[in-house]
Amino acid sequence: MMQQGGTSLDREAPALVLSAALLGENNARVHVLTEENGLVRGVVYGARSRAGSALWQPGNLVKTRFQARSAGGIVRLSGELLYGCGFRLLDAPLTLAMVQSVCVLADAALPEGEACPVLFAKTVKLLSFLGFDPAVSEREGLPDVVRWECALLTELGFGLDLSACAVTGATTGLAYVSPKTGKAVSEEGAGEWKDRLLPLPSFLLSEEETGTPEDWLAGLRLTGHFLARDAFGQRHRPLPAARERLVDRVARLAGQPNDAPEEEGD
Repeated sequence: MMQQGGTSLDREAPALVLSAALLGENNARVHVLTEENGLVRGVVYGARSRAGSALWQPGNLVKTRFQARSAGGIVRLSGELLYGCGFRLLDAPLTLAMVQSVCVLADAALPEGEACPVLFAKTVKLLSFLGFDPAVSEREGLPDVVRWECALLTELGFGLDLSACAVTGATTGLAYVSPKTGKAVSEEGAGEWKDRLLPLPSFLLSEEETGTPEDWLAGLRLTGHFLARDAFGQRHRPLPAARERLVDRVARLAGQPNDAPEEEGD
């Protein structure tokens, strides 16, 4: 929980809106991501007004004021829009699915009150890109979403090691990831075990590559395996439904069924 010396809290900081749920008739329980305090859960009074509903949309960057009467007490949120992307995504269902998945994963996986400056910066950059030109992000956004999921795994302490082959030590020809260790394996090192390994899309090894829908699906299934096992499975929780809907969309683009068991969620 956010705290600031003494018994009260009153500060401002940029925050990414992750979720907003109805609380009574006019208010909302809102979760935001901040640089210094990570995930913060608070209440917005009057959030159901027209202006409030537009402001507290998942994916928006808001100059947020955090107030609490006592340390550990209910945090009251208010703010003004710095950057909004939701209204741009009404005609871009794939980009909207990306934004929803990123916000829900961050909301569900990150611990409350722990600073995450690197992930915060990456999330702001990603959501700004996705919302700036949906026509472009519909074509090019998925590789960045998968890279962000890798960053989320790293933030949670479950980062993948794609630096070298776990078998041969080679730094080239990397084509797979061990589902047990999260370490890369080369084509040569895979040998007869390749069918038991997870495909490693090349766009995760080079920022210059964007890949194909088949590559995007492979990337989502790769990160999904470790998110499901480590980030959510250890807490006996399924992957969020928003993330599965994104995988379903990409699977349709790739002309493949989404039958990977690790993608199941409510």
